[in-house]
Amino acid sequence: MPKQKAHSDREKKKATSRALKKKAAYASHFLPASYYFCAAMNITQILFWALSVISLFSAIMVITSRNPVYSVLWLIITFFSISGHYILLNAQFLAIVNIIVYAGAIMVLFLFVIMLMNLDRNDEPQKNKWLKLAGAVSGGSLLLVLVAALRHTETGVAETGTGDIGLIQNLGKVLFNDYVVPFEISSVLFLSAMVGAVVIGKKE
Repeated sequence: MPKQKAHSDREKKKATSRALKKKAAYASHFLPASYYFCAAMNITQILFWALSVISLFSAIMVITSRNPVYSVLWLIITFFSISGHYILLNAQFLAIVNIIVYAGAIMVLFLFVIMLMNLDRNDEPQKNKWLKLAGAVSGGSLLLVLVAALRHTETGVAETGTGDIGLIQNLGKVLFNDYVVPFEISSVLFLSAMVGAVVIGKKE
């Protein structure tokens, strides 16, 4: 009886292992490769690649959009995705400044200027083909210069989520302890520039 019981236990284990192998083969046959790719990466790497794709796509749309308003909107998306990269690198101050200054103030200014100019494709003068060719040649030359400059640079892996240089708390301590006088002088300078702009723009 004990031999028969041990034999039956071995048969059950073999049947269980065969069933698990069949399930694994079924899963590997039907599950897409992206499932295993995502399982091998952590959430930080997934966010990095997603933000990189969004940044590249929106940057391409900035220069290929016919409507300048759409180009500005795509540029705002680009700035937001770059701010996401700053957050992954634990540079919170750069991310917030990039959103407030660039995506907020400067892009709104660009949008107002474009809307006030009332750009229309029919009213826009046709550019000479030689001018377009010169622009393409100059852009290609700039690309070659950038590739040649970056070819011999040392590459390394960026550590995400580590370091405390870009934290707002540490920057605030340094700014209000070591550089408090230049900070106050710059604030007075900005205040005087704002008052001057109001005085110049005031109607008599």
